[in-house]
Formats: sequence, C-alpha cells, structure tokens
Amino acid sequence: MKKYVFIVIVFALFLGRIFYLNINEHNKYVDMLKEKTNNYVTGGSAPRGRIIDRNGKILVDNKGIKTVFYTKLKGINTKDELDIAKKLSNILAVEIDEDSLKTYYLITHNNGDDLITDNEYQLFKERKLTSKDLKKLKVERITDDLLNKLTEEEKEIATIYSLMNKGYSYEKKEIASNLSNEEYSKIVDSNIKGITTGLTWERVYNYGDVLKDVFGKIGSIPEEKKDEYLKKGYELNDTVGLSYLESYYEDYLKGEKDLYEVNSDNTLKLIKEGKNGNDLILSIDIDVQMKLEELLKENIINAKKRANTNYFTESYSIVGKPKTGEIIAFAGQKLVDVKEAKFENVNTNLINNSYTVGSVVKMATISTGYKYKVIDIGSTVKDSCIKLYQVPIKCSYKSLGNVNDLTAIAKSSNYYQFKIAIGLTNNVYKYNMKLNTTPADFEKFRNTFREYGLGMLTGIDLPNEKPGITGNLTSSDLLLNLSIGQYDTYTPVELFQYVSTVANMGEKHKPQLMKEIKNNDSVVLQNEYSVTNRVSLDNKYLERLKEAMHLATTSGTARNYILSKYNPAGKTGTSETFIDTNNDGVMDTKTTSIAFVGFAPYDNPEYSLVVMAPNIYVAREYNYSKVYITRYISQGITNFLFENK
Repeated sequence: MKKYVFIVIVFALFLGRIFYLNINEHNKYVDMLKEKTNNYVTGGSAPRGRIIDRNGKILVDNKGIKTVFYTKLKGINTKDELDIAKKLSNILAVEIDEDSLKTYYLITHNNGDDLITDNEYQLFKERKLTSKDLKKLKVERITDDLLNKLTEEEKEIATIYSLMNKGYSYEKKEIASNLSNEEYSKIVDSNIKGITTGLTWERVYNYGDVLKDVFGKIGSIPEEKKDEYLKKGYELNDTVGLSYLESYYEDYLKGEKDLYEVNSDNTLKLIKEGKNGNDLILSIDIDVQMKLEELLKENIINAKKRANTNYFTESYSIVGKPKTGEIIAFAGQKLVDVKEAKFENVNTNLINNSYTVGSVVKMATISTGYKYKVIDIGSTVKDSCIKLYQVPIKCSYKSLGNVNDLTAIAKSSNYYQFKIAIGLTNNVYKYNMKLNTTPADFEKFRNTFREYGLGMLTGIDLPNEKPGITGNLTSSDLLLNLSIGQYDTYTPVELFQYVSTVANMGEKHKPQLMKEIKNNDSVVLQNEYSVTNRVSLDNKYLERLKEAMHLATTSGTARNYILSKYNPAGKTGTSETFIDTNNDGVMDTKTTSIAFVGFAPYDNPEYSLVVMAPNIYVAREYNYSKVYITRYISQGITNFLFENK
C-alpha cells in the first residue's frame, strides 16, 4: 500500500511541476527559446556620453553622420549579396574601388574558368598546380580591356560587394557614410535584406584643442585587446576609448546600439532602441583652463626674449581644490615655433614627465626633521655652509643669518635642510667629516615625502600615470641634495598632491578630474573625494609648515607670487640639472629650472597651485638673466580665480 501512495505522490509532484512550468514559467522559457533560435543584429554605433565642465559647459559632444551598414545573414549566398549590392547602387553614389573589379569579374564570368588553358587544368589534375596557383593566373589574366567592358553600374556593384565582404564575415560592415537625406530615406524605405541605417558618431571639440590630449582618442578596438572587449559584449567594429579620459571612463561613456530582429525573409525589425552613453562631468572649469593656458603662452613668449633661455620651451601649471583633490585647470604648453608663436598642448606631461624641483620640497624635509626629532618647533641655527669629506662645499644662495624652522622655509635656507640630513644619520656636523650614509637614511626622507605624495603615483583618474625617478645611488653628497629637491624627480601632479596635502593639514586626496557621471538628470557615479592618507605628524607641526609658507609669500622668497590680499602661502624652488642638447646621449649642458607651489587663503585654503618652468635658463654662474615666469603665472591665475568667484 505504501508503495502505491509513494507513486501517487511522485506522480502528483510531476504533474504539479508540469503545470507550473506551462502556466507560470511559460513566457520565460518562450523568451529563452526565442533568444536561442532567433537571429539578432545591432545597428550603428550609439553616441558616446558627452564630457562637460563643472559649470555645465559642453567640452566634448557628438556629431551624427548618416551611415548604411551590412550584416551578413545566415544562409545568404553570393547571388543574394550581388542583388543587395545592385539595389544599393541604385540609391548610393559610391567612389569606384578599382581593386574590387577583378574579384567581381571572376564571380560574374564563370569564376574565370575560360582564362585557364586545358594544359593548365591537366597540371592541376596531376597536382602540379594548386587551386591557389590557378586563381593567381586568372587574376593576372584579367586585363584592363576586359575590365573596361564592365558598365559603370557593374563597377558600383563590385565596389559595394567588396565592402560587404571585407574583414570577418560576422562583422558589421560600413558601406557608406555622410549620406544625403534623400539617400538615407530611400534606403530606410527599401528594407533591403541585411541592410541597416543609423548614425555613426564623431567627437566634436567645442573648445578646439583645449585639453584635447587629456580627453584622449577614440578608435577601433586594438588587436591586443580584442578578446577583452569581446568578453564584455563589444563587436569588433565598435569604437572605444583608446587613451586618457576616453579610455579611463570607457565603461560609462559607451552607448548602447539599436537591436534588430531578423525576420524570416531576412528583413530587419527594430526591437530595442539604443541610448546615449553617460555624461562625464569634470571638475575642470574651462574658463580657468583657458586663462591658465593664455598665461603660460604669454609668459613663455616673454621669457624667450631674455638671455640664456636657449633650451626653454615649455611650462606647466595645475590649479585645484586642496580639500577635495578636484583639479580645476590642468595645463601644459610647449613652444614649437618661436617666430610664429606656435604652441602645442602637452597637458599629459603633467602626469608623464618628472623634474628636479628644488626647494619646494623643504616642507617635506622639515617634516622629516620633526618626525625623527632632529629639530623641533623653534630650533634655530646660524645659516652657513657644509663641507663634507670629498664633497664640494654646499651653501644657501646667500648668508641668511639665524634661521629657525619657519624662516628656513621663508628664506629658503639650504644649510638648515643639510643639518637635518646629517642629523638623520645620527651624526653631529664637523667640517670635512665623513658622513657614511646608508640606504636607510634616504628612506627616512622618502617615507615622509611619500606621505605627502612625492615619489609615488598619485592615483589620478588618467591611465598610464608615471611616477618620478627615485635615485638608486647612495652617498653623502646625494643625501644633502635629496633634502633640497636636487636628486629625486617628481611630476607636476605629484607636486599638486603634495602642496594640497600641506594646505589640508596633512590629509591627502587623490587628484581627480571626474566630478560626477550622469545619465540625463540621474547621477550614476558621484566622486566622494575621500582622504587616502594622513601625514604622521601632530597638527602643531602641520600648522607650523603652513605658517612658514605664509611667511614666505609675505616677506620671503615667494613674496608677491600670490597677492597678499588673498592671504596666501607658498614656496619657491630652483634646481639645476643637465640636459642632452645634441641628442648624442651625453648630458652636456647644465640648466636651471624653477617652480612654485602655493595655496590661498592660508587659514582656509580654497585653491592650491603648482607652476613649473623646466630648463628656464642655461646655468652660468653670475651670468644669467633671471626669469620670474612662475611668479607672473601664479599671480595672474590667482587674481583671475579670486576676481571671478
């Protein structure tokens, strides 16, 4: 009896499951079957998201181009494709492709069999000639006289047929673009098998070349990334971001294409409309950006009029908000033709090129002194020179008298930093002493520097950022050089993160160009601007650094770099380096570079700033014309910022 009850229960469950699948899940499985058995194709490219500045000004937009596409359908043959090409030729005006004519001739003239002799066919049967050999002979024997017998219509059909069969068979082929309204309407109305119409999209740069290199390029999927993009659902003929912002935010900027269902007669039915990509809203203020570029160009031109500026061609500047890491302007300009005052954008050098930056690192050096208790607030020495064993004498740029941790920054004392470097080695300075430095002494500096963002990647939202160069040699001379920014190199964006961290009381943010990403009015992604690190110093020391920079801009070496009415803080830097002037691999000429980092207002920073002028003049002792380009640029842009708030 129990056995029969069990069978009844199992049978009831079975019937219940069938009922559930047929009634409740019917539509789901019908859709799954349809998805597996139906044939779908996509339309043309969808417009990418726009790139917009912080105030809503559209920087990068899209221009639609009327385009016709062909998708090879299952079971279609050569005759059908020639028929499609003929229908298109009656609508489209195409430029004849001479290379396509021989292929067409073979297809339409019995595969060119009459071009092969009986003897050659016999050799083929005897396997002394291959089918490849026969095709080569046929093509060689299609003379101009034979091709001239083709009508203009046949030549157009040949060209279109060739376009329909280029590349991989499963790729969507672009047949023609920039169609007239009449051509476009006729193709839509004709409903030709495998043919779809749509808009392909080109980028439009509303402010010309401004920031164009930072926006990046778009184009076809690179060969080495095909598998990666195919796994993401892309088609091989899709347009993708290839560099910088277009690449970094590709997943958000890409649009969704129209989806078509292939009918039983191989015509197409639109079942899902595509949609635009998301808009990328930048922290950039395009008005500040253009003003900054104008200042760079103007001051590069003026500087080139001064003596000893033989190798000076470019300058850089970044403006941003220290409390968030937002970048407001991001500019690099290179003079490529002095006579015509022609410039090119080198904005991406801000993350790719690094330089010795001189005394702007002294806040980080003083921090190292605080951290390892070599100095404390108010520690005072009389500015002098350092002479180590087998190392040339090293001094400040002039005798500065008594200096403490504040005035060592404000007056830019090298001697004060050298004493910190010597203290890190647990030595007390004596004339002509041997310092016996170790890699650990260098790491004390570099660990502190990295807390501020110097000597490491900043994490800016641009691909392929490069860090500065960290020296790998160890010596007493180089340790002293490191303390005054004359050994390791840093990128301008590292300097921006560094000075913003000082301004922000030791809280470090990633420099960011993205403010938010939106789909119409809906926010898809919001930048949270979180703190990524905090400098390991008490606030009293961090306040001291800001006070020192304030002193530098009111009565020190950075006076008037930012006008006093904006309550500024800043630090200048001068560095020497060698460059290769004749491309022979030998660093043969010593040049001087200058830099400035600052922020304002000092007590509640709204803006932080970096200005750099590499190789501003040829370094000849007592024989150079000083160029104050960094002062003119920093003063000009801060005036613009505060006057246009």
